Amino acid sequence: MKLDPPEKVSQEQITLDVREIEPLLQAPPMDLKPWPEAMITLKDGRVLYIREARLDDVPLLLEYMKKVMDCDHDFYDIVGARVYAEILGWQRKRVKDPFTLIGLFDGMLAGFANGRVMNEDIAISLHTMTFARGGRIGYAMYYAKSFYALETLGCKEWWSTFESYNGWRMAGLEMAQPTYPWPEYQHELGGARVYYVTKRHWNTSLKNFTRQMIGADFNFNVTDEVRKRNEVFRVPDQVTL
Repeated sequence: MKLDPPEKVSQEQITLDVREIEPLLQAPPMDLKPWPEAMITLKDGRVLYIREARLDDVPLLLEYMKKVMDCDHDFYDIVGARVYAEILGWQRKRVKDPFTLIGLFDGMLAGFANGRVMNEDIAISLHTMTFARGGRIGYAMYYAKSFYALETLGCKEWWSTFESYNGWRMAGLEMAQPTYPWPEYQHELGGARVYYVTKRHWNTSLKNFTRQMIGADFNFNVTDEVRKRNEVFRVPDQVTL
């Protein structure tokens, strides 16, 4: 769009340094506390190690998500596409205050969970995925990011929506999450219903969720042995979902 200036100007063209534009496109980050890393013994005896994803993990994560996008069942294609964009948005600094957790068995990617912080009071769940069967990995990953939002960051509410039936059953139904009135409240993922957990609901009902569903709690005193076993990050050769 162009309009003639209403006054004489001495310079009709202005050159901008992209470093001057970037602050307008990139949301100023909040000072978020890091996820402290944790381990949990699953029902099948395996020890799941959960840490924050790092930017040097991104190439392998994106490579794997491309394969997930080709799975045309149980909504993996749309979830894979959205997760790919969210990971890339984090790398390119086009997502406000994202957090990404990965669950590992001996360095192998087994679970993924991400979200972002809207403001000091509300954190938003984006996606939870599992890439290994058994042990209720999805429960552990979803609980981990819920714990991070409500305990580590001290947010007052945790907002989710669900694209798949299994995701809704695991977190929406089994956590007994209510919904806000729709369409007054819409989740950013496609404008779907907002399911939410308040801090009160968390404190009174959900803090023991992993104990109920998995039979164990998170251990934030990660052993050197577990940390050592998970030093080298890998992704599966094949997608078996």
